[in-house]
Amino acid sequence: MSQDGGIDAYETAKPLTRAYVLHPDLKSSRSRRLPEHGLAEAVSLAAALPNLEVLGAEVVRLPKLHPGMLFGSGKVDEVTARLKALKIDLVLVDGPVTPVQQRNLEKEWGVKLLDRTGLILEIFADRARTREGVLQVELAALSYQRTRLVRAWTHLERQRGGFGFVGGPGETQIEADRRAIDDQVIRLKRQLDKVVKTRELHRASRRKVPFPLVALVGYTNAGKSTLFNRMTGADVLAKDMLFATLDPTMRGVVLPDEKGGPGSKEGMGRKVIASDTVGFISDLPTQLVAAFRATLEEVLEADLILHVRDISHPETAEQAADVMDILTSLKVDPKVPVIEVWNKLDLVDASQHELLLQQAQNRAGVFPVSALTGTGIDRLLVAMSAVFGEEKTQERLHLPFAAGKARAWLHGEGVIEAEEMAEDGWQIDVLWTARQHKRYREL
Repeated sequence: MSQDGGIDAYETAKPLTRAYVLHPDLKSSRSRRLPEHGLAEAVSLAAALPNLEVLGAEVVRLPKLHPGMLFGSGKVDEVTARLKALKIDLVLVDGPVTPVQQRNLEKEWGVKLLDRTGLILEIFADRARTREGVLQVELAALSYQRTRLVRAWTHLERQRGGFGFVGGPGETQIEADRRAIDDQVIRLKRQLDKVVKTRELHRASRRKVPFPLVALVGYTNAGKSTLFNRMTGADVLAKDMLFATLDPTMRGVVLPDEKGGPGSKEGMGRKVIASDTVGFISDLPTQLVAAFRATLEEVLEADLILHVRDISHPETAEQAADVMDILTSLKVDPKVPVIEVWNKLDLVDASQHELLLQQAQNRAGVFPVSALTGTGIDRLLVAMSAVFGEEKTQERLHLPFAAGKARAWLHGEGVIEAEEMAEDGWQIDVLWTARQHKRYREL
């Protein structure tokens, strides 16, 4: 006991979970990635979980999938010996594992097992901070868990930071699991509906503000948050880690005009809102694409998309293709302009540096930068400004008195040059861009 009569609290460090990573390489698979790079990404995902130590990793070549065990009996025995020698607690399989395969392998190996979806859900559970983020991850986890009623639903008994897939109090009856999950789904959906409605109100109020929205998208760990901080002066968490940023952040940025630089008052251009979004990843679990749709709606609302690429990564082209696939699945308007930002120029080998700069120069809308050192940022900001420095046209509109909402929108956009009242409404002269004209027609 302490001197004031209270009880001294001693925090005991949670023991490290000893993990082993397996990357199945199916012969018939048409993956755009090399299996070795897939394994490296899986190890990085594992490293993103707290209190977890990866003691070994390997690619497992598979001529075909075995329905009961995923791997052949010889490989299962070989891995069993390795796990026992290393005293492994958790096996991470970088791919889909059916509930039956999971149960059989856990029984055979005597350890817990997580597939790729379960691992990403664990990371998201550990990182979610906003109310909406927490609810969306829990809903995604429920969807995943419901297919695996061979395991216990331990959500209410888990410690902060995970969903209990790695550890938990043990099996319960399947019926109790199902009831717990169904009750949780109903409760979470009600809470999420309220949060989404509030978010939509915020989004609607932002639409009234005449500032374009710029969304930063890209593969996880491409350096979006570092670039966001460099552009906005914010202090969003930026680490060399997969999914370091989960919840979206928005900040204002004053762009330079096309002629002046960012320093002088005369050189200051228009203000935009920049949005840092969650990083994408190949084979993103379908539950998370659906659950995070509301968060990713910032991308759907964007007037400009900055596609941030880690140009130093050996599979930067494959990562870019994955990002474009996800943008397509989100039904992002193909007319929205996209600027490709080749980030991490400071990490590119000196022998490749000039070649990359030449390639970027020969492609429209590509800007090599280093968000860490600031190289190329000024040029990128001027290019962003040029996107919004569109040609303006004059037009005369006639609005009836009942169209007060449309008139208020025009005033909010600051496009009205002259206005006079007539007998049946307003005669309004506007000077606007094609983008503003389009948004007006959509009202």
